[in-house]
Amino acid sequence: MNSVNDHEEFFDESDANLTCNSVPILCWDFHYESINELKSLSSDIKKIKRISRQFNWNVTDLNINERMKDEVVLITDSELKIIFASEGISKMTGYTEKEVLGKRPKMFQGLETSSIILKEIKTAIEKQIPFEKTILNYKKNGETYNCTIHGFPVFNLKGNLSHFIAFEKEAA
Repeated sequence: MNSVNDHEEFFDESDANLTCNSVPILCWDFHYESINELKSLSSDIKKIKRISRQFNWNVTDLNINERMKDEVVLITDSELKIIFASEGISKMTGYTEKEVLGKRPKMFQGLETSSIILKEIKTAIEKQIPFEKTILNYKKNGETYNCTIHGFPVFNLKGNLSHFIAFEKEAA
């Protein structure tokens, strides 16, 4: 590599072997946001794994890790007190996880929430069966939103009811 042409050839070959993409500087905000979402997702998955191990759950069929990418996850104890809310709760409701812990999902309901759907959910919970319902919920600021809830009872390895887990997202 004694001449300028040799250097240029070297860099041309090196560039051809690179597998990274360049991004315009304007994209760094999106990149940063994406990294933070991945960190939150990873943290949420670790918390759920810890809870699962602590209570000896059998949840292999719920596909939690995959669903967490697009849905908010709420876990309640058998008394329906929230013990975990994924990071997405703040985007959907305006509440942070700390604000909802120890409370019941009823905190998201209001005057216009359907009593019929609430009774159907209550019946499914009492019977310890999965359910899927769309319900009108309320955000922290009082705005309403339609929320599709996929709720499941969670049993420990002995077959006893341990918790409830709900996968939620705003309905279209």
